[in-house]
Amino acid sequence: MINYARQTQEEQPETPAPFEEHIAPAPRVSVQAFCETVETAAAVQSAGEDRRLGKAHLKIQMGGMAAAIEAYRSAPTPNVIVLESDARNDLLAGLDQLATVCDAGTRVVVIGRINDVMLYRELVRRGVSDYVLAPVSAIDVVRSICNLFSAPEAKAVGRIIAVVGAKGGVGASTISHNVAWAIARDLAMDAVVADLDLAFGTAGLDYNQDPPQGIADAVFSPDRVDTAFIDRLLSKCTDHLSLLAAPATLDRVYDFGTDAFDAVFDTLRATMPCIVLDIPHQWSGWTKRALIGADDILIVAAPDLANLRNAKNLFDLLKAARPNDRPPLYCLNQVGIPKRPEIAAGEFAKAIESQPVVSIPFEPQIFGAAANNGQMIAEISANHKSIEMFLQIAQRLTGRSETKKQKSSLLSPLIEKLRRK
Repeated sequence: MINYARQTQEEQPETPAPFEEHIAPAPRVSVQAFCETVETAAAVQSAGEDRRLGKAHLKIQMGGMAAAIEAYRSAPTPNVIVLESDARNDLLAGLDQLATVCDAGTRVVVIGRINDVMLYRELVRRGVSDYVLAPVSAIDVVRSICNLFSAPEAKAVGRIIAVVGAKGGVGASTISHNVAWAIARDLAMDAVVADLDLAFGTAGLDYNQDPPQGIADAVFSPDRVDTAFIDRLLSKCTDHLSLLAAPATLDRVYDFGTDAFDAVFDTLRATMPCIVLDIPHQWSGWTKRALIGADDILIVAAPDLANLRNAKNLFDLLKAARPNDRPPLYCLNQVGIPKRPEIAAGEFAKAIESQPVVSIPFEPQIFGAAANNGQMIAEISANHKSIEMFLQIAQRLTGRSETKKQKSSLLSPLIEKLRRK
């Protein structure tokens, strides 16, 4: 058993609210839980359905410590054992017995009801990886198991942000690209945009990039996908922003299996703090999987009835499929088209039971100029009001409130003009 324990509630700093914290997904590991109460078994079962334990193989048994010791007398131990016990002396004696039948690399998580720092330290001394106070919720179990595989000295696992339109033509790609720009420029986070619309993607045009390789090379060669291979496919847009471009050609049909992008996403997580997925408006196994598996989601909608219906359907499905995550965010785009009847933001909020992050006005001149020039809105007009909206979205999606402004100098205006040229 490996001594890899977290601090107790008495010793650790105050943690953020569950919806605000970022819990990295667990790798492909085997987990066996031995519970004493039905309530704990139900919480562990619910945790096994969480997206972050999607790759883990979870098995639940009743009987607690005694059942675990008996089970491993004649069977190898899994990567993780979760034990429920509420008796101090029986727990310590049981762990000593378990150690005689437990493989060296197995990690043990104990769920107990005794809130005692001395007990915690004794558990650590015996090699217990984590001690969680009962009663536990599903997110407590998810956090405990996932954190076993996120060493504090390791580089943080990247956050995946998925952006999708409630309807085609609502500007979801434009918003995703400008939000990624804000994440990289204003929040100073290294980010990558993955354009998943392989046939008609516009990220290459919007960032004025024409790389010879892109995401299609990775999807069609899953056996080759690793960090070095992905690095070769990335196109550098700025110091902090890279692009995994779509080919945007029709010389092949892009039919994918449900897990076609898994290797790409896993590799990007290991190398980039922030990954923005530009998801096309289509409904398939892989798009649904990408949305549900993302850490945060932004739905882009225009203020009409079809968008309201579709946004509501997406919102409800994603909330149900991700019970331990915060709900998706949504924004309204193309608001105020002359002579077009619109559904007010308040009506959207009433139907979806959530307020939009921002409502972006319809300004075809500046957005059209940016699209045709291969530039972001911030490059066309540094003080345009939509830039602040993109930053608000970026802050909500990443959980960061501070902005990293570059130091200005007398040469800054000249440098900016040369950069635009």
